[in-house]
Amino acid sequence: MRKLLYLFFSMALVAVLTTYAMWAADRPAAHYLSDLRIKLAVDQGTPADRGNLLGIQPELFPTDYQSPARLRRKLAAYLQQAQDQGLLNDKTVVVLPEHVGTWLMISGEKDELYQAPTLAEAMNWLAASNPLLFARAWLSAKGKDRLDDAHLRMKSRTMAKDYQALFGGLAKEFHVTLVAGSIVLPEPSIRDGQLKPGSGALYNSSVVFGRDGAPLGQPQRQLHPVFSQRDVIQANEKTINVVDTPAGRLGVLIGSDSWYPDNYRKLNEQGAQLIAVPAQVFGQGAWDQPWRGYKSSSTPSSVSLKPGEVSEGQAWHRLTLTAQPPSSHAVAGMSVFLRGQFWDKSGAGQSFLNSNGQQFADGDARGARMLNIWL
Repeated sequence: MRKLLYLFFSMALVAVLTTYAMWAADRPAAHYLSDLRIKLAVDQGTPADRGNLLGIQPELFPTDYQSPARLRRKLAAYLQQAQDQGLLNDKTVVVLPEHVGTWLMISGEKDELYQAPTLAEAMNWLAASNPLLFARAWLSAKGKDRLDDAHLRMKSRTMAKDYQALFGGLAKEFHVTLVAGSIVLPEPSIRDGQLKPGSGALYNSSVVFGRDGAPLGQPQRQLHPVFSQRDVIQANEKTINVVDTPAGRLGVLIGSDSWYPDNYRKLNEQGAQLIAVPAQVFGQGAWDQPWRGYKSSSTPSSVSLKPGEVSEGQAWHRLTLTAQPPSSHAVAGMSVFLRGQFWDKSGAGQSFLNSNGQQFADGDARGARMLNIWL
């Protein structure tokens, strides 16, 4: 009788594991209609032969990331509309928002993930449908929050490959220089022309792709991750990179790295003429809520702005010093935010550009937006 019970439970366990393995391996392709429209919200300057800085503020949702091909279709549609309006040329520098590459972590997943009501539940589905990848990532996690670290780390090799193919491909197709927002990867570096993840700490990094689709220089890692991310994302201790583009020397400051005056001094020393700020602010109405102060481990002594004195949006406008002499010697700078809805998290930032101490922004941030300045 005991042997019969053992046999019964063994067969039941095998059946459960087999069913789970078949469920985890199944990746049905769902149909999805996406809004491919984008509005030119700000257009400053006069076309000349010096090129332009073009910000693409996309409106994205989890279903846009069901496959790299689907995300490419949407971003290519935006760029095609920019081309049709005469905004793309050989000297154009296109800027995309922060974490536009990070969400590649949810590519190729099951319908349950995209239909989840909250981000936390979606991440549970991500782990459940990739048990071996998640277990391996959890064991090699470096951050204090091992769970979030594992979620970001588990697909790093595929993410890096898809990121370069997607954004490098768009740069080559439209013959532009492309600041590909940012992506979180473990110790990313460019080796033999390819973006490769390492095995160490996670960094929020941005790669600039040239008109031939190849990376320009090494990934720029974020220097000051916000408090809510510091248990997972490591602060960069290396210098700020400046790369040569057809429109001039370009520096990238990720998110609130643009709030630190010393970063502009470093860019000035390297002759940066253009500054791109891929950024992100999440939270319903967060742009208009009181500013909560610096969200990292250090506050510059030269900054007198106090928490609560202004709104989040006003703080971004005052602290971001792109193209505001004498702090920045750049000709133009642009901050581009991610819009859309990711489960229970909504994008709230409103993109803006600076030139010669003047700021230009679109007051209506609904839907996808383009901001352009002729150099």
